[in-house]
Amino acid sequence: MKIGILGSGMVGQNLGAVLALGGHDVVLGTRSPDALDEKRGHGGQSLREWLGQAGSRARVATFREAAAHGEVVLNATDGQGSLNALRAAGAEQLRGKVLLDISNPLDFSKGMPPTLSICNDDSLGERIQAAFPDVRVVKTLNTTNTYIMGDPRQLAGGDHTIFVSGNDAEAKALAAGYLREWFGWQDIIDLGDITTARGAEMLLPVWLRLWSALGTPMFNFKVVR
Repeated sequence: MKIGILGSGMVGQNLGAVLALGGHDVVLGTRSPDALDEKRGHGGQSLREWLGQAGSRARVATFREAAAHGEVVLNATDGQGSLNALRAAGAEQLRGKVLLDISNPLDFSKGMPPTLSICNDDSLGERIQAAFPDVRVVKTLNTTNTYIMGDPRQLAGGDHTIFVSGNDAEAKALAAGYLREWFGWQDIIDLGDITTARGAEMLLPVWLRLWSALGTPMFNFKVVR
């Protein structure tokens, strides 16, 4: 499958490598595709290093080119810059496509731990859907770290939970299928329409404090029922 990823930080790089090495054709979109030796994001490597890791099915391009390439598009940008990145990608390039929104509205302006710039009666997922009404937005994968996103079997054999939120039932079913096929997710809970992204995004303050308490980001939530 042709997959476009918006965002060249650690999340975009890790998921892009997993997908490319899994046989998909991946274009990683970034604001500066020519700056191949610049380190990206929090803990990301340079794009030149990433290309060497991801192999021949991966390439780097602009946001617009990545969106045009993808049959499915992943938004792995910093939440504070997601809407601008999607505008740069272009509504016409995204129209009708399933957009897996992995971003979180984290505000680091006051240091660590970050706060949420959007919460309670709104969410970043909703703002993306409102700004791009012709895009099939599915909020998912934002409640764990990038390594578990791309390989949940690293933790408890994959026996833990991920969520999907979105207005389009078919898009959510497709997204759940992608999560199973691409990454190996087993326990996927449909929370409901895009307003339920509020709950998924508001798990982040708990997640961040668990990271501090446990001393590792290698954990996830499990819904026992």
